[in-house]
Amino acid sequence: MKKMMVFVCAFLLFAAAAYAAGPRTYQVTGPVLDVKGDVIVVKKGSDNWEVAKNAATRVAGDLKVGSRVTIEYTMTATKIDVKEDKKADAKKKK
Repeated sequence: MKKMMVFVCAFLLFAAAAYAAGPRTYQVTGPVLDVKGDVIVVKKGSDNWEVAKNAATRVAGDLKVGSRVTIEYTMTATKIDVKEDKKADAKKKK
């Protein structure tokens, strides 16, 4: 019984660490409308989704226009502009 409890605790510890390790993963599923260089265009409902891919992107199967795909992706910031609070600036100048 003790061994089982140790195993469960170890599993939960590793599962929690793996879950907190990186950004959340999302999915989009639909037919491929276009494949151009490093961008795949997928139809989801009435919207066209453009998803970037790179050399590290794993593709299983023949990726071509008309294929139905499920793409897993994460959101990554490419640029962050911080806007200063005007009220805080006014207080600092006084």
